[in-house]
Amino acid sequence: MTPVDLLLDAFARIRSGVEDAVSGLSPEQLAHRPAEDANSIGWLVWHLTRIQDDHIADVAGVEQVWTAGGWKERLGLPFPARDTGYGHRPEQVAQVQGIGADQLVGYLGAVHQQTVRYLEPLTAEDLDRVVDERWDPPVTLGVRLVSVINDDAQHLGQAAYVRGLLA
Repeated sequence: MTPVDLLLDAFARIRSGVEDAVSGLSPEQLAHRPAEDANSIGWLVWHLTRIQDDHIADVAGVEQVWTAGGWKERLGLPFPARDTGYGHRPEQVAQVQGIGADQLVGYLGAVHQQTVRYLEPLTAEDLDRVVDERWDPPVTLGVRLVSVINDDAQHLGQAAYVRGLLA
C-alpha cells in the first residue's frame, strides 16, 4: 500500500461515514441543535465538506466544487462563496437549514470525486512539496492532506454523536 492509497482510503471512510450519519434524516433533524450554541448535523457535514473542497481545490489549483458545480446555489445558504464555516457563530450555524441528506451527500460526493482525481496520480515524493510557507515549519502537501482528514474525522464524529442524541 502506498501513501496515496492510505489517503484515498481515509477520504473514502469520511464519505462513507457521512452517508451513515445523515441517512434517513429529515431536513429538520439535520438542522436540530442539541443546545443553542451547538452545531447541527447539517452544519457539521456542510462545514467538513467545505473545508475539504477549499483545501483540495487550493493545492490542486482548481476552482472549488462549491462554485464550479453549482452547489452554492443548490444548497441556497446565505453565506459568501468563499465561506467554509470556519469561525461561524451560533447564529450562522442556525442558518444551515432546509437542506436534505441527499444534497449533503451529493455535494460531498462531488468533492470526493475531485479529491480522488487529484490524489490518484500523486507519488510519495509529491507529498513532500511545500504548499504553505506561512507556517514554521512550512506545510507540505502530505501534512495538509492529513490535516483535512483529521478535521473531517472530528466533525464526522461530532455529527454521529448528535445523530445519537436524536434517537
